[in-house]
Parts: sequence; C-alpha cells; structure tokens
Amino acid sequence: MRRVIAAGVALGVTVLAVLLGGSPAHAAESLRIAVAFDGKDIAGNTVTIDPGKPVELTVTATNSGVAPLRVRSVRVTGVALALTFFAYDTTVPFDVAAGETVTRTLVLDFADLAGQAIGLLPTTVDVVGAQRELLASASTVSDVRGSPWSVYGIFGIALLVVTAIAWATALLALARHRLSANRWRRAVRFLPAGVGTGLVAVVTLSVLRLVPPEPTIEIPVVLGSAVIGLLLGYLTPHPVPAVAPSASDDPTVGVTTQRLGATTEGVG
Repeated sequence: MRRVIAAGVALGVTVLAVLLGGSPAHAAESLRIAVAFDGKDIAGNTVTIDPGKPVELTVTATNSGVAPLRVRSVRVTGVALALTFFAYDTTVPFDVAAGETVTRTLVLDFADLAGQAIGLLPTTVDVVGAQRELLASASTVSDVRGSPWSVYGIFGIALLVVTAIAWATALLALARHRLSANRWRRAVRFLPAGVGTGLVAVVTLSVLRLVPPEPTIEIPVVLGSAVIGLLLGYLTPHPVPAVAPSASDDPTVGVTTQRLGATTEGVG
C-alpha cells in the first residue's frame, strides 16, 4: 500500500511539474503571422473544427528582418494538460523576403480528429523553417466536434476511474482506522485523490465546452484541488488504536474458574 501511495504522490508531483514547467519554444522575432480558419481570424476567437469538413487555413507571414526566411511547413496542434492530443503537419515551402508579406492558403482534412479529441482545446499554428526551427506561432481555442470515445474523451474517463479508486482507498482506510497516526502522512494519503479531482474537473469543463484547459485555468484548479486533498487528510480524526481484551472481559475465564472449583469439590 505504501508503494501505491508513493506512486500516486510521484504522479501528482510530476503532473504539477509538467504544468508549471512546460514552456513553448521561442519563435523567430523577425517573422509575424496572421492566421485565419475559413476566413475567420483566429486571434481572440474560438474556431470550430468539424472533422467531417475540411478547413481552409490561411497564413499571412510578414518578415520584418533584414534576411530572407525559408518556410518549410505549417503545423497545427491541440494541447491539454501539457499533452498533445492532435497534430497536423502540412508541407508548404515558400520564401519570405526581407520586408515582404506573403500569404498562403492550404486545405486541412481533419477527418481523423473525430477519434482524437472533443471539446475546447488550446490550439497552436506554428510556421516551421527549413531546419525545422520555429519561425512564428499563433494561438487560439478550438471547439472540436469529435467523439466522446476519442482519445481525449477516454483519457478523461480513465482519470475519473483512477480518481474514484484513490478516493475509495483513502476513505476505506479512514473508516477502518488504518490511517497513519501522523497527520502529515494522512494528508499525503489524500493528495493523489485531490490531484485527480482537479484533473477530472479540467477535462470535464473542456469536454462540456465551458472552459478551455489553458495553463491559467488548469494550474490553479489542479493546485487548489491538491491543497483541498491535503487539508482533508490532515484534518481527519486520529485513528483509534485497537485495544486487546483484558482477562476480566473474557467470559471464558469465569467459566473455567467455575469448572476448576467444581472439580476440586468433587475430589474432596
């Protein structure tokens, strides 16, 4: 059981470290891009992606530097909880001379997206250079009309099951008075359940299209749930130790004494 607790704590710490420490690669400062999905600028807008319909992606690149830039491909990725749930890389080579603006339009087929994601997901459009370096990037939120049984949907269901098991294990140990006498150990016992609750909340809000799982939202939710789990474990009552029955509480002792007395009288 201690190994299970340690693994759960390590998982929670790892998830939080990824959420806190993950940072995107730096793009080249000389290239600026404007991106539109089906003619709609993605800046500040939520774009709808229907896997059954192709999307016309328009990229307008402006080179404000003094050297020409070579573009190799355009990449579209959807990320949640620092995990990539879909990525489409389209090769579309073109050059952007210094001080010039170039517009390219390509059609993306998101048919496979139905089995990969569902709900609101932070989406990034990257322009990749000839050496596979990141030249420029634009971000938005995509409303993916995928299946509940997609990878992202099943990921949420798996998180729910694991979290339910974590809560059941901790509460069962509490009911059986098997928690540690140390308050901090009891707190750590409830930590995986708290972290799991935060992760489930983030995915659920995303799938229900209420709140996208962006770092400014998912980090406070997961950290807050982890703190609540720690507090619940810390405030659990001190387990009552089992008391061994005394000789006076054992009814068989009296019976044995009466039998011994009867035997003595018979002998006399």
